[in-house]
Amino acid sequence: MTPESLAFLKSLLDTPGPSSFEAAPARLWRREAESFAHEVRTDVGGNSYAVLNPGGRPRVMLAGHIDEIGVMVTHIDDEGYVSFDTIGGWDHQVFVGQRVRLLGRNGAVEGVVGKKAIHIMDKDDRDKVSKVEDLWIDIGAASRDEAQRQLRIGDPGVLAAGVLEFPNRRLVSRCIDNRIGAWVVLEALRLLAADGPMPAAAVTAVATTREEIAATGGGARSSATAVEPDVAVVIDVTHATDYPGIDKRKHGDYRLGGGPVLSRGASVSEVVFDSLAAAAEAEGIPYTIEAASRDTHTDAEAIFNAHRGVATALVSVPNRYMHSPNEMIALDDLDRTARLLEAFVRRLPADADFIPR
Repeated sequence: MTPESLAFLKSLLDTPGPSSFEAAPARLWRREAESFAHEVRTDVGGNSYAVLNPGGRPRVMLAGHIDEIGVMVTHIDDEGYVSFDTIGGWDHQVFVGQRVRLLGRNGAVEGVVGKKAIHIMDKDDRDKVSKVEDLWIDIGAASRDEAQRQLRIGDPGVLAAGVLEFPNRRLVSRCIDNRIGAWVVLEALRLLAADGPMPAAAVTAVATTREEIAATGGGARSSATAVEPDVAVVIDVTHATDYPGIDKRKHGDYRLGGGPVLSRGASVSEVVFDSLAAAAEAEGIPYTIEAASRDTHTDAEAIFNAHRGVATALVSVPNRYMHSPNEMIALDDLDRTARLLEAFVRRLPADADFIPR
């Protein structure tokens, strides 16, 4: 990973963009893409596209969702305290004592999540699990009018946790899931543009929207319809299981630094899986395999079933502490995943056949 690519990754991770409100990180992604892609565009759903060799064959879609989980303002009371709900799936315990950055009408509004202090709780309440409806956000306002000059109902926000670099090339951020997927697909496109001859394929990297709340397919389904790919590879995260208390017989063995994780089963084409595995082995890229017996809970479902059906694969990056303010990945895994996508695309002939026979 070059210093420039790392700086772009950090900027992308630090730019708030909860589901349905991804415009700011998407603008940053498109600005970066314009330095090497042949075409860059966006659509009504907020999906961003960067295309290389648009007249090539087959049509390849590389997709990573750019949204993150967050919060949304639902009520402001007479004293200026802000009630909120979740955007995406949260462990509500995480909110206690956190700082919040709300995206207000005139810019960012800083706040803290409030809860009754333990000293004045009833004994029975001390052991109860905190729920969002028992919490509030304090922005320092003294009245509803003062708060409403900064915020309105429906304003989104994120936990105020910036990027940290840890030893052993670890990176920590609140939105590893899955801003890193959007970074990986664009980095793969950068490698394809910079290294060696142009691939035979037309390659479209897509930063998809609304994955965390996508009951009906979100931006993945609409962008797949727009691209009409012959083959798609979705990049997301999977649970690292290399910390205490994890049952590997139940959850598998996936480690930071162990390389990309290739899914098999639900919403995954075995033809594309085999091609990715062959590319990894040819390039000496370590990888592991994850079983998906029912569904993957990623954009793969939406793309696999889009329009006439798309030969789809899912490649994941091991991620510790998912859906928390401090998710952790290994930078080496990002590099390897981007290089795997590059190798996969370069090995595709113009007449590639993805029908299982």
